[in-house]
Amino acid sequence: MNGESIALGLRANWRQFALLVLVNAFVGAMVGLERSVLPLLAEAEFGVASKQAMLAFIATFGLAKAAANLLAGHWGDRLGRRRVLILGWLAGIPVPLMIILAPSWGWVVAANVLLGLNQGLAWSMTVVMKIDLAGPKQRGLAMGLNEFAGYLAVAAAALGAGLLAERYGYRPVPFFLGVAFVAIGLTLSILFVRETSPHVAHESRTRQFNRAESPGHSRFSDVFARTTWRDPALSSVSQAGMVNNLNDGLAWGLFPVFFASAGLSLAQISVLAFVYPAVWGTTQLLTGPLSDLTGRKWLIVGGMVVQGGALAGIALGTDAGAYGWWIACSVVLGIGTAMVYPTLLAAIGDVVAPSWRSSAMGVYRLWRDLGYVVGAIGAGALADAFGMSLAIQVVAGLTAASGLFVAIRMPAAALRQSGG
Repeated sequence: MNGESIALGLRANWRQFALLVLVNAFVGAMVGLERSVLPLLAEAEFGVASKQAMLAFIATFGLAKAAANLLAGHWGDRLGRRRVLILGWLAGIPVPLMIILAPSWGWVVAANVLLGLNQGLAWSMTVVMKIDLAGPKQRGLAMGLNEFAGYLAVAAAALGAGLLAERYGYRPVPFFLGVAFVAIGLTLSILFVRETSPHVAHESRTRQFNRAESPGHSRFSDVFARTTWRDPALSSVSQAGMVNNLNDGLAWGLFPVFFASAGLSLAQISVLAFVYPAVWGTTQLLTGPLSDLTGRKWLIVGGMVVQGGALAGIALGTDAGAYGWWIACSVVLGIGTAMVYPTLLAAIGDVVAPSWRSSAMGVYRLWRDLGYVVGAIGAGALADAFGMSLAIQVVAGLTAASGLFVAIRMPAAALRQSGG
């Protein structure tokens, strides 16, 4: 494939782009299976009482996903995006089977290591490949569509698994869905997804950059340093991503138990597990392209503060009478997350060149998904010591503070489109 036969943009690449949107929906559905069921399974079938021990599955998931993100970025630049995507699906094959057959909670924790690898490799590559195809002018829209598909699937799978669990029990029926998700996602990736590295080479030849690329920027050590602390825009994005997933880990692991302790039914918990990622997913269809028009910085700042307020509101509820209030707070939490999530991904593309884009994305996603680890360990320890309500309040404060950090450190001028 030569440069003359390649065009950037969603219209020129709509078939492959739509296919990657579909593939990412199946990636998201894999993790959605756990969001309403697994924390309750820990108590009901394995007798796990400690919140910190219960949230161990999220910590191991986060560690594995963070490491896989870093590897995915590095490998994606060197081995090709499609190969890494397929490898991610191969890692996911044993996950539902291990949970179905698990004789102890340790098996579930081990399954989440593989789930983390699946999510880190496969989701990272769908993100990078869509950015490759979209080009610089539609990056926010591309990320909005990607995260819309992934998190709407998270929501649908959480609701479906919860309703199946209420009717048939926590195992095995809800996790039969996972077997189907892996089979379909792997088949689509092997048979129909095409490599996007030629689009990277084409963009490198034709695009004018806001920041001049030097040979040193393509070395992984330099990419890691810039993305982690040296570059004020990239480091702001990395810390915001970490705090965002810290509070998402709280929602995944602690919210079902918090709501159950207030007297909600499994069906009600499943609805709450659906509402937050569903609003998050669908609203990104607006916030992604909005960031292309208005800039990235203040959407990120506002989104983090909105999330903090929503979490604080959830902590105020004490019994089943707060069900309607919790639905409203979950809607607000989803809106705040939608303001942040695709915008952070698009912001990285604003300030890096195509030749080291995948590596920079991998470093960002490393720090972002380490938020699951911090959230699981920290929130679990706080919940055991002081109660779940206080743990939620602390995370709410950290989330709002992260937004203020972005307001101070992130240079808005760095996050402008280059004009192609």
